[in-house]
Amino acid sequence: MPAAEVRTEGLLVLRDSPVHRLPPHPKLLALVAFVLAVVATPRGAWPAFAAYGALLAAALAVARVPARLVARRAVVEVPFVVFALLLPLVAAGPSLTLGPLTFSRPGLEAAGTLLAKATLGVVAAILLAATTPPRDLLAGLDRLRLPRALVAIASFMIRYVAVVAADLHRMRLARQSRGERGGAPARLAAVAGGAGTLFARSYERGERVHHAMLARGYTGRMPAPDGPTASLAQWTTAALLPAVAVAVLAATWAVGS
Repeated sequence: MPAAEVRTEGLLVLRDSPVHRLPPHPKLLALVAFVLAVVATPRGAWPAFAAYGALLAAALAVARVPARLVARRAVVEVPFVVFALLLPLVAAGPSLTLGPLTFSRPGLEAAGTLLAKATLGVVAAILLAATTPPRDLLAGLDRLRLPRALVAIASFMIRYVAVVAADLHRMRLARQSRGERGGAPARLAAVAGGAGTLFARSYERGERVHHAMLARGYTGRMPAPDGPTASLAQWTTAALLPAVAVAVLAATWAVGS
């Protein structure tokens, strides 16, 4: 299916796949276990990183999440890329000269390892977000016995991110309708001033919401969100990705020793 025909709802990709149908808490634990295996992989273990990438590619194919969408969302990794590009220039050790530039060999290896681990972690998180509705994620966190206060904070954050984004959009339209002029510095100053106003509005809205909750009998604990239970077969399916990743990690450590 072409990328233009992919239907999304926020970060969720509206598809029917075995990954979409898995309950949220096995997927959350699978994500954590997979990321831990990636982080524990020694520096420069390129076959292991390639195997992890193949595992993620297979999971994305099963979930029917388009590669173009994953690449577009992976832009959040840019700060790691910038930091990694600086490592070969500032690290010590044996050097490698390419034209006018001199790179540190250990720095190149460290930069490649950092990029590999960051990319694998980001893509795994994108896969989870693309196959699990936010409400189900909250239910999964609650089933995993995450402190109820943290689940409530995450719930409010998910709910009010859209509200704050709508406020930002209205403020931008208001500036344009009033004949906003000037180049990038003027727009940056207007955005900075609007950010302060938006913070004040959000704080006041939070106060009003809290008072409304108290008036409706809020006692400091949110109701537990409803979520599906997981069968043994679903736990087994969710465990496939991290189990293979741990096997690859164990083989890597065995070869390295």
